[in-house]
This record gives sequence, C-alpha cells and structure tokens, in this order.
Amino acid sequence: MRRIAIINQKGGVGKTTTTANLGAALAIQGRRVVLVDMDAQANLSCSLGVEAKSGSPTSYTVLTAGTKVAKALRDTSVPRLRILPANLDLSGAELELAAAMGREFILRDALREWVEQERARTGRAPADYVLFDCPPSLGLLSINALAAAGEVLVTMQTEFLALQGMSKLVEVVQLLKKRLNPELVITGIVPCLYDSRLRLAREVLAEIRTYFKGQVFPHPVRANVKLAEAPSFGQTVFEYAPDSKGADDYMLVAREVMGREERDEDLRGLPAFDASARLMPKVIPAPRKPPPPPPRKPKVADAPPASGMASAPSSSAALPSDASVSVAPASAAPVRKAVAPPAKPQPASAPVAENLEAPAPSKPAPARPRESAKPASDVVPAQRREAPAPRENPAARSENPAPRSDNSAPRSEKPAQRVASAAPRSEHVLPRRERVARTEPSKPLTEARVLRADEVPPLPPDAFEILSILPTDS
Repeated sequence: MRRIAIINQKGGVGKTTTTANLGAALAIQGRRVVLVDMDAQANLSCSLGVEAKSGSPTSYTVLTAGTKVAKALRDTSVPRLRILPANLDLSGAELELAAAMGREFILRDALREWVEQERARTGRAPADYVLFDCPPSLGLLSINALAAAGEVLVTMQTEFLALQGMSKLVEVVQLLKKRLNPELVITGIVPCLYDSRLRLAREVLAEIRTYFKGQVFPHPVRANVKLAEAPSFGQTVFEYAPDSKGADDYMLVAREVMGREERDEDLRGLPAFDASARLMPKVIPAPRKPPPPPPRKPKVADAPPASGMASAPSSSAALPSDASVSVAPASAAPVRKAVAPPAKPQPASAPVAENLEAPAPSKPAPARPRESAKPASDVVPAQRREAPAPRENPAARSENPAPRSDNSAPRSEKPAQRVASAAPRSEHVLPRRERVARTEPSKPLTEARVLRADEVPPLPPDAFEILSILPTDS
C-alpha cells in the first residue's frame, strides 16, 4: 500500500484539486483509494460532496478521540474511492495535541492499526493508495501526515513565487526523514495551473525543470475552468467534465504515479495503465413531462346549432321587435338591416312629466384675466422683433474674424480678454520642468523577472529518490 502526502506550504497551488482528481483517476484505473482530509477548511470533503457534521467521526476524532479509521471512512460517488472527511473542528487539534505524548505519530499509529486489522481479516491491505491532503502550512497536522506517509508529492504553481520556498520545504522533508520517518522520499513535482500562452509560465516551468532535474512530471496540469467548477457540484472532474483538458491532464499524472508501482509488493500484480478507461457517466433520468391540460369545456355560444335551424351569430342583447330581416337564399347567411339602438329607459324613481320645461342654461362665469398678461404698451410690434444672434466659437472667431458692421453694438469686453478667451483653457497647467520630466522615457525594468535556478541553494544529493524511466507513448 502506497501512502502519498500531497504538500506545499504555499496555498492555492492545487493540492486539494490534485488529491481529489488524482485519487479519482487511480480509482478509475481499478485501484482502491482512500483520501485523508487533513485541512481544517475541509475543501477536499466539500469537493467530493461529503459533509461531516460536528461530532461525527472525522480526522479530528481520529487524532483527538481515538476513533477507528474504518469507522470514519465514507464512500463517494466514484467507485473504489473513499474519504476520511474533516470539518472545522480540526482547527483546534493542534492546540489540543500540544501537550500530548507522541503527538507526531497519532495518525501513523491509527493507520497502522487499521492495516493490521484488515490484513488479519482479509489477508491483504485495505487499500492500494492512501492520499493525504495537507494544509498550507508546516504545522502539526502536516507533520502527522508526513510521518504517516511514505512518499511526498509536491504541487507547484508556475508563477514567480514558485521556487521561493522550495528549498525550505526540501529541508523540512529531509529533517523529518532523519528524525521521524526514515522511509520518506520525494516522489516528484506536479506543475499546476499552467498556461502555455503566458511567457512567464513557460519561463518558470523551465526553471523548475532546471532546478529539479528529472523530478518534474512531464505533463503539467493546465489551467482549466472545469477543474474550478467541479467542486461546486460535489464531483470530480471525471464526473463533471470527462472530456475536458483537466480530466486528460490528471489521467496522465495518474499514469506517472502508476509507473512506480513495481517497487511495492502489494501492487505488482495489478493491471497496467489503460488509456481508454473512463468513468461511466451516470444515467440521468429524463425530465418528467407536464400533465396534459384538461379538456376545454365548450361554451354555450360555441355549441352546434340544432337540426333544422339556421346558424346565426350569437348576441347577448335581444333583437328589437320591429327588426326586419331580408329574405336571402338558404345558402347565404341572413342579412339584418341597421336599426337604431333603443332609447335608454328612465329610472323608475323619477316621475314622468309631459309638460316639463327644460331648465334654463346657467350663465358662464366671467373669465379671469391672466396674471402674465402684459399691458398693450409693453407689447413689441412684430416688425421690431429681432431673432437672437447665434453664439460663436471664440476660437473660430479668433482665427477667422468676421467683419463687423458699423451699426453693430460695441462689445463690452476688452481686446486682451477676447484673445485670452480664444486660447484653449487648461485647468491643470504643469511647470515646464515637470512637463519635460514626464516626457522623458522611463527607466527599463530589471531583467530578472523569474527566480533563477542558480540563485536557489543546491539540493542535498539524497533529496529525491532515483526514479525509473517510464516508457514513452507509442
């Protein structure tokens, strides 16, 4: 059984995404995989649609309450893939275990007991792979995972700060190898969130391969939006988008990991990598059709006429008694003559009088004079009215001055003011020195855009294990 800790002290580099999708890819290839969520944010559990309530068996209860690993495991939607979930209670585990004896080996002892019980009951290991999703720090939770693991898989983002803390991470792994876990080795490095269109990403990947010669996986995980969308549905990328670039990249990462199975006695007899293996999509039931609408009841007006009666258009008002209908052939519809509408009946309460005179019309009230009306002396005759002169652009007037007529009124502004108004106005006028300083070319940026491999301290000779050469694609 291989135990791999996926770690990096920098956050947001793809540890949780790699743990979930690499485990799903190995399960699709026929391996029995168990994922261990060691992050208090519980992003791995949420990505697989597993919700662990407070007080339920989780990795926190395994560390603090002695819960059995077999009791805390839960199944996922992917066959042969199980998870040891986490919740927010795990954030207090480091404080609770600060004074515990042998606090670095609690998870290792729990896993060792689980394996021994399964071997005694079934004769083989309970799983083929155990993947640890470590938090973005080198605290007690990460040390527990590194002490329980046998291999380390480092995820790196192809950006400027990718090599910033790698030397420190290698030192920590070497220290744990000497003090706590002599079997711990660094299996390889997985470049994540790689965008080949960016020059910076290509330069960083080249520097990573220069610094870690032969240890970087040949196929980086490209930036793909499907990898970010899948956790919101509680699915892996193989369930959410099996034909995406993210699914292809993590299947290639699984091939690189499976290429090292010959060194494990329990995994030597397993079938080789199958490139055609894919997760069978779930059968989604067809949407239920809405029930058919009830039959429409025919209205009285739409009822067919009785036999022996000619059809006539329905009308809610009864025809008057003196309405005459012209005789027409049987094939043609009867034509009615226009009849004046009957007079409206008077209300019953009003008595009918024959010799009543019409009331005299009331005299209209005298109209009030308008307040805005001006006396006749203030009205200007039509021949004396003049249209207002259109406004002219002062700049255009200064360039092409129009000849002034003799009878035009003199301008109130002075010539100096007219010249000043013709010039374009500027609210913020800089002094000449500042204008010259701004027009000077800026100084070139430094050429060291990427942290170079020769600037990082050299790695110890036994930092990585000797990797076997994998066969290339045919």
